[in-house]
Amino acid sequence: MPSNPTHAEPVALVTGGARRIGAGIVRALHGAGMKVVVHYRASAAEAQALEAELENTRANSVVLASGDLCDVETPVSLIQTATRHFGRLDLLVNNASSFYPTPLGETSTAQFDDLIGTNLKVPYFLAQAATEALTSAEGTIINIADLYADRPMKSYPVYSAAKAALVSLTRSLARELAPGVRVNAIAPGVILWPEGNDDENAQHRIIARTPLKRIGTPADIASAVLFLARDAKFITGQVLYIDGGRSIVA
Repeated sequence: MPSNPTHAEPVALVTGGARRIGAGIVRALHGAGMKVVVHYRASAAEAQALEAELENTRANSVVLASGDLCDVETPVSLIQTATRHFGRLDLLVNNASSFYPTPLGETSTAQFDDLIGTNLKVPYFLAQAATEALTSAEGTIINIADLYADRPMKSYPVYSAAKAALVSLTRSLARELAPGVRVNAIAPGVILWPEGNDDENAQHRIIARTPLKRIGTPADIASAVLFLARDAKFITGQVLYIDGGRSIVA
């Protein structure tokens, strides 16, 4: 885990942590001995179930924090929640994301602002709000980017551009926050099928183009988060692709 001179349990904040990949990350960090602040927006039932599950394993180790990340006050409030409840912050995982198509000619300004906001603006202002606490803990930031940052997906130009900007932000923050805070990104390929996507033919085509011939699992991302947070002491400003090899094929 991040440097921990006081021997207190390290603390992580995971945005969008109540379900899907976020919940997998939360479970892995908690299982590795961290206390966790689980942010959610609308997934209250899932967040409460996850809290109960983890608290049953280790009491007083999970705090829930709800809020719209695009609200200007939310990033500061989330960091304050972590430091107020647990006294420190060692790891910020920017996992929350908006994802939907915006074909050229059909994109609204509200969609543009939402995709840029959740995928770029929010991670920046969370990092800004967390700088003092993370520097004190010699902590780390992990941004969940996307394979599509480098290989834009047709009909998703705004999302792809936002994730590309998040990769650039990762490298910029690595310079800004060094040497006290390490900043890296994870670029997943297909880990879970998007909700509502039941096109089996399209799914088979994606798997066929993937060298490892399968999609990933939340555990694949969670193990990468653990590696970057706990073991990668001399790594900053890098992007780790967890994509089954899709980034190396045409």
